[in-house]
Amino acid sequence: MPKIMIVDDDRTTVGLLQTLLELDGFDVVLAPDGKTALQIAKSESPDAFLVDFNLSDIEGTEFIRELRAEAEFAHSPVIMASGMERGDVALGAGADYFMIKPFDPGDLVDKFNQLLGI
Repeated sequence: MPKIMIVDDDRTTVGLLQTLLELDGFDVVLAPDGKTALQIAKSESPDAFLVDFNLSDIEGTEFIRELRAEAEFAHSPVIMASGMERGDVALGAGADYFMIKPFDPGDLVDKFNQLLGI
């Protein structure tokens, strides 16, 4: 079962996404901010990441850069999400895909399946 880390401080959104992903067979790990996410990632070894653009402590783009600097996660699939069109910035920071909120949850599952080769 692939493990997805959700890095987002919006509890309502995170709860819904966690339920959706778990119903689709994913194991889900949560982190409320970028610094915590980096620590949890090292111990939990998620297979892929869903990252909010605006985190409470650092920008999501900075999190992706720091994540990519870790050899273990240099090639892990990362989807970034935001309420604004920030796809060019997200992809420039190393995200594999960008989604504008609100997005269709089924599209998220499909994209993770595609990125993970499921």
